[in-house]
Amino acid sequence: MTYQLTAPLLDACVLGIVRHEDSYGYTLTQKARQIVDISESTLYPVLRRLQKSGYLTTYDEPYQGRNRRYYTITDSGRNILSYYEKEWIIYKTKIDELISDSETVPLLEEGGSDEQE
Repeated sequence: MTYQLTAPLLDACVLGIVRHEDSYGYTLTQKARQIVDISESTLYPVLRRLQKSGYLTTYDEPYQGRNRRYYTITDSGRNILSYYEKEWIIYKTKIDELISDSETVPLLEEGGSDEQE
């Protein structure tokens, strides 16, 4: 089963990767692909958005006669990533409660609705 990634979740994934080490676009894509289905054409707009928001900065390094653009996380990026991590725990817990086979989740009334008539 495949789940759609929202923009904030994609942002969190990219920031999580870059938090550990500066990375260039191709390696970011490869690391992200180990977990989610993402293409470079999807990733680069995310990188631009994060850079424009001040969560990432870039620098160029020569590599085999060409420059590679590396992305590094900023303090603001670390702050928003911390926020995303807290929000993810809350969201994940709620989803786990909904889809788990647990007595802690109130069952909907027969008919598929919890609204009172």
